[in-house]
Amino acid sequence: MLKVNPGILFLYFLLACGPGQGDTNVETATPQKKNYPLAIDHDKFYTKDGHQYLYGGEKPGEDFDISNLSLKDDQFHFGIGRERFPALLKPRFMDMKSADTLFDDSIRFLLLDFHGVLRAYSIRDLTHHEVVNDEVDGIPIMAAYCVLADLGAIYDRRMLHRPFTFALSGYTYYDPDVWDGMDGFVLWDRETESLWWPLIGEAVSGKMKGTKLKVLDEKHWSQTTWGEIKEHYDNVDVLIPDQDFDRPANWRHYTDIHILTDSTQSIAPRWGENSR
Repeated sequence: MLKVNPGILFLYFLLACGPGQGDTNVETATPQKKNYPLAIDHDKFYTKDGHQYLYGGEKPGEDFDISNLSLKDDQFHFGIGRERFPALLKPRFMDMKSADTLFDDSIRFLLLDFHGVLRAYSIRDLTHHEVVNDEVDGIPIMAAYCVLADLGAIYDRRMLHRPFTFALSGYTYYDPDVWDGMDGFVLWDRETESLWWPLIGEAVSGKMKGTKLKVLDEKHWSQTTWGEIKEHYDNVDVLIPDQDFDRPANWRHYTDIHILTDSTQSIAPRWGENSR
């Protein structure tokens, strides 16, 4: 199968995700509809042994089995590989005094206030990671941000009474009838390698297909700015910028999944709809 150099697409992806010409502050840039590279035009889909696959990376076993995909092939963009964005597993944090030397008051943040724990994830750093898998008081959560759709939210990672670990698949997807037709990132979970599209709030392929994502109760988090955090709080742990990690050789896998049809779906609020 012909595969376009993922490094070239990665560079294109970063440039496309950044602010447009004339934008001086990525924090306030309005998402723009653009013409992104169609995955289907770059041979990212293929069939083998009766199964349909989607390119996931250069290493063996990284491609996604999408035989039961509910989305349309010709609406996927990019295809840079599943490990191109460092979705964090064990994020590290700094105190507010240290953070104040790095962030202007206008920088946007997701602020978690959960079980007495205060944590702040800057949109600038979430643009680098896309997903931060975290745990608070024994509860697995994730902070996520998609710059193309300006979607930022904090999710509960527990489904079917088990924790799931998320990362960016290397793809975005659009539907003209969803989220104003904007592209939104496609996630995958490491336990079942199912694909998820947060703009509709559910898994779209794999063992978890049809399972709903769970946005954490909005009373526990907000979309805010560094200035607002400083005004109202004095003891917040702030995500340290530019983190990465060595990917484990083996991941936990769930093989005995039985989907529940009554899981509660929640769609992430648009930016500004969950502010304090």
